[in-house]
Amino acid sequence: MAKAKIVAQVDPARIEAIIAEYQNQRWALLPLLERIQQEVGFIPPSSIGPIARSLGLFPAQVQGVISFYAQLYTSPRGKNIVRVCRGTACHVRGGKTILKLVKRHLSIEEGEITPDLEYSLETVACIGCCALAPNIVINKNIYGRMNPKKVTSIFSHYGGQ
Repeated sequence: MAKAKIVAQVDPARIEAIIAEYQNQRWALLPLLERIQQEVGFIPPSSIGPIARSLGLFPAQVQGVISFYAQLYTSPRGKNIVRVCRGTACHVRGGKTILKLVKRHLSIEEGEITPDLEYSLETVACIGCCALAPNIVINKNIYGRMNPKKVTSIFSHYGGQ
């Protein structure tokens, strides 16, 4: 399956306005990055240079912070984040099959986003609900004791697919 290029609409003027609010406040790098991501959905790589200049940092310092924190992203993400558990309990109870069904249902692979920007698919080592294995998390909702019928059913609550 070819990986589709996702193009998100980004308003450079909006990003510049946000950056200007934090001018010369080196301490505010993380809050600035979080704010851009909250308003745009991700941190556009093209904003790293302007952020660095505004705060008196090197671009590598800004990129280093972005890459350090797992919750910061430099590419678009789906409106709904789907996480499939790959932990031991989930694996033993059919998690591999559940992941395969989710991939098929969304028509994407791990780390990809649907062309309509509705879903991103990730796997995680453990979500901590082993007694309910196998598990899927969509946004902040945990779905346990997954089976093939439930996979199809849960996506109807998130706008179809």
